[in-house]
Amino acid sequence: MAMSDPLGDMLSRIRNAQTQRRTAVDVPASKLRKSVLDVLEREGYIRGYAVVDRKLATPELSVELKYHEGEPVIKEIARVSKPGRRVYAKIRDLPKFYGGLGISILSTPRGVMSDSEARANNVGGEVLCTVF
Repeated sequence: MAMSDPLGDMLSRIRNAQTQRRTAVDVPASKLRKSVLDVLEREGYIRGYAVVDRKLATPELSVELKYHEGEPVIKEIARVSKPGRRVYAKIRDLPKFYGGLGISILSTPRGVMSDSEARANNVGGEVLCTVF
């Protein structure tokens, strides 16, 4: 059966793996998921990820989770724009998440980027998720 929200599935897998204190989690690969993981890596929320190509199956992304003093670096990760309700924001209307301590990940015409990168590029877009 096809997934209706692949990005939401990836975020749930990351959230569930961190509650179980796993070091890594595997998710099916896609361009959007890779772009979101690139932003999470640049912002320091994950150690990194690698593409695992398995024979006779779809490629997967192995995400290395990050912990600081035994606690997960990602305290909260939530999907904002969902398949049934898309959320778009202009750059001047984009709120600071947790007073600027968290980030929002946006899909813009210039690619997937964090809210601080979007402000620097002066571009708005679809708010995919928030991370704290």
